[in-house]
Order: sequence, then C-alpha cells, then structure tokens
Amino acid sequence: MYSAITRDIEVSVEPFYLEERSDPAQSRFVWGYRVTIANQSEELVQLLSRYWHITDGLGRVEEVRGAGVVGEQPELNPGDSYQYMSGCPLNTPSGIMVGRYTMRNARDEMFDVDIPAFSLDLPGTKRTVN
Repeated sequence: MYSAITRDIEVSVEPFYLEERSDPAQSRFVWGYRVTIANQSEELVQLLSRYWHITDGLGRVEEVRGAGVVGEQPELNPGDSYQYMSGCPLNTPSGIMVGRYTMRNARDEMFDVDIPAFSLDLPGTKRTVN
C-alpha cells in the first residue's frame, strides 16, 4: 500500500498484477490498482480531474489527463472516503505511476492532491528502480 496526504486528503493506492489479462509473450503486462481517497479535512471537497505520469521499465513516459475518475466526480464530506479500481497496461514487466487529483472545496477554491508514486512489478521478480 502506498499513501500520501495533501491538505488533509489522504490518497492510498494498492497495485496488483492482472495475470489473466496479461500476455508476456506479446509484451503485454496489465496491472490493476485500488485507490482510496479519504477526506480528513473539515470541508466538503469534490474531485474534478486526474493526471497520471506513467513510466515503463525502459523509461518511456505516458501522461494521462481527464475529468474525474472512472466516469465520476465524487464529492466527499468531512470523514468520507471514496474507493475505485482501474488499470494500466504496459509493454514492459515493470513500471511506476504517480499523479495528482484536482479538487475543489465548498469555497470554490481549486487545489491539487498528490497521488503517491507506486511501483508496478511482476510478482516474484526483483523490484527495480524505474
């Protein structure tokens, strides 16, 4: 589990390898990840957009931007949490992801919340620094 806290918003990520969706012979490696966003602040916040910086094992970078997550722009009251699952295909057996969410509070202030860097490594292999 990987975790980061920004402005009392905690983002935790748990990555896992999806063997049944992967095909190493075709250089296709797929990971899923479960994200939990916990509002530990004293104010209502809404997740507006996401940004991902994905680096594969050869150092190639892909950037992903978009509205919300999994088609939603959840609102979180103080003490609420929101969880979703998504996935990431790579052409290499390892990689790393990091990113941020753009949030808005009840005063209409926008701010970024860090998504912690997390490693995508095949189970049973030595972890590498990407």
